Amino acid sequence: MQSEIDNTRTNEFLFKKIGPFVLLNLGIALIISFSICPSCFLSFDGFTKLIPDFIFSFLVSCSLSFGGSVITDWLDRRISWIDQPLTRLLATIGIYLGYSFLVSYILVFFHAWFLGQFSLDNIPWLEISKYTIMPMQVAVVVMAIFTTWSWLGEWRKSAVEAERLKTEQFASQYQSLKDQLNPHFLFNSLNVLTNLVYEDADRSAAFIQKLSRIYRYVLEVQQEELVSVEKELEFAKNFLELQKIRFEDKLEFRVQVEDLKGYFLPPLSLQLLLENAIKHNVASRENPLFIHIQQKNGELWVTNTLQLKNQSETYSTGVGLKNISKRYQLLKAPTPTVKQGVDEFLVILPLIQIES
Repeated sequence: MQSEIDNTRTNEFLFKKIGPFVLLNLGIALIISFSICPSCFLSFDGFTKLIPDFIFSFLVSCSLSFGGSVITDWLDRRISWIDQPLTRLLATIGIYLGYSFLVSYILVFFHAWFLGQFSLDNIPWLEISKYTIMPMQVAVVVMAIFTTWSWLGEWRKSAVEAERLKTEQFASQYQSLKDQLNPHFLFNSLNVLTNLVYEDADRSAAFIQKLSRIYRYVLEVQQEELVSVEKELEFAKNFLELQKIRFEDKLEFRVQVEDLKGYFLPPLSLQLLLENAIKHNVASRENPLFIHIQQKNGELWVTNTLQLKNQSETYSTGVGLKNISKRYQLLKAPTPTVKQGVDEFLVILPLIQIES
């Protein structure tokens, strides 16, 4: 049974890969042979005399097309047409033409030697190089085909990936808005506000102001790709102070930043991290939940004490962290780093600078 499967796979490989490759290069060899001697195709004797040149042309075509495919695949993994177009073009030209000249020279050498045009005792090295002109012309055509094919393929792949990431970005933005406007969040906020109204009018007014600022910010940044770190931190402080009113001494936080002018973040990145920290960890008077936001060089470190709730109390899909990473990917920025220790959870957000 296994041998039948192996034979089927072998036949499929021969039919789908090797067959078209051979037929294509046979066609190219026929065209080259016809261009060399059109009259040779008018008689059997003429065609017979053309067989060595036909075989030579076939070998040249196979070698150049196979080499072009290998070189293209090798360069695709190392140099992007999108990010480094000039470097990629120069590398393609240099490597492929060098390969083509070497292969052409070797094939011309053995072809001429087989036809008895020289002996190994007296090899016309310079004369052989002149006969590489025709193979090199073929190489230029093959290179143009592979270069165009590779560039179009990578451009299409890049365009599809960009559209996919944009779709995911809009989905994550919508999810962020939905999370902020969900009834559970609003219900908790209104419950806290109801108690505050009877206890402390000043604190209830401050609570309303912070709540309105949170909703206003969420609505303002929905269509933005980047926001300044100052605005994002101001939002984070409003959010944490709002939660502080709710949890009182069960929640502690600290924000330590320096001069952040010129730095940006994807909007609502901090909101997703802060919500995750509060949602998935126990906050009590005996073990307060501590959240620390600090700047380290060109990064923002968001840390919280790790005191996870029972799985029955909360369920995590990891959507928030995935959304943040995908938005960074869309912006072609360094990916955030997530580290979980024994008693600490850390997310490192790279700060983005916009080149003027």
